Amino acid sequence: MGFETLPDHDDRPEVVALFANLKAALPKLEELFAEYSGHSWEYEDRIYRFYHGSFKVYWLQNGTTKITEALQALAPDRQFNEDYRQIISEGTRKTWTTDHNERWLKETRPILEAFFHARYMLEMAVSYGKELERPPSVLPSGWAALLYLFGLR
Repeated sequence: MGFETLPDHDDRPEVVALFANLKAALPKLEELFAEYSGHSWEYEDRIYRFYHGSFKVYWLQNGTTKITEALQALAPDRQFNEDYRQIISEGTRKTWTTDHNERWLKETRPILEAFFHARYMLEMAVSYGKELERPPSVLPSGWAALLYLFGLR
């Protein structure tokens, strides 16, 4: 089956519902993306804190959780992709202790990894929520990633 024989849009009910929820939540998601992008305390400064060796990198976990909750609200009846769940689990609910400084990379890299995955999914949600009019059948990579996040690909 070639691209020319595919339907124009993905009309599966669960995808249509996800897309409708995405469109409805878009203003909130855009605000959240702005909060965790660019020159902000929640993005630029927290990544700097990793390189600086500061416990403030642990504050990224708040953003990861906030973003993940906003994404889950797009399809509350669906479970996230298993890999995403594991990454988020390993990169959240961590509390800094002084001995973490001896294992800085081991302790903090999962926090950064979880944040970067959550932020990527948020960025894709915002980007394709703005760009698309309907769920496409020929998938741009970022939209396909969102479908994977919700077990729809």
